[in-house]
Amino acid sequence: MAMKNPPHPGGVIRRLCIEPLGLTVREVADGLGVSRKQLSDLLNGHASISLEMAYRLSVAFGGSPESWMRQQLNYDLAHGDREILPRIEEEVERLKVA
Repeated sequence: MAMKNPPHPGGVIRRLCIEPLGLTVREVADGLGVSRKQLSDLLNGHASISLEMAYRLSVAFGGSPESWMRQQLNYDLAHGDREILPRIEEEVERLKVA
């Protein structure tokens, strides 16, 4: 069952991957082969885990690309349930067989 309010994956990466290893954002960005800004945006919840980033995280920290993408999907769906679905339900008509 999905969490109702899962944390943003960036915070999970910071707490469970970066901090325990005592690494800086610069060190991790260099290791991942991405810019410091790109990683910082992810860690601060301003960007999502892309498919490419999921592969990079998988190689760097372990876990499967699917597990990294699943974290992002769970976060996005929880956000969508709260923020997007109510608006969509007002705008979209349920279609029925004629």
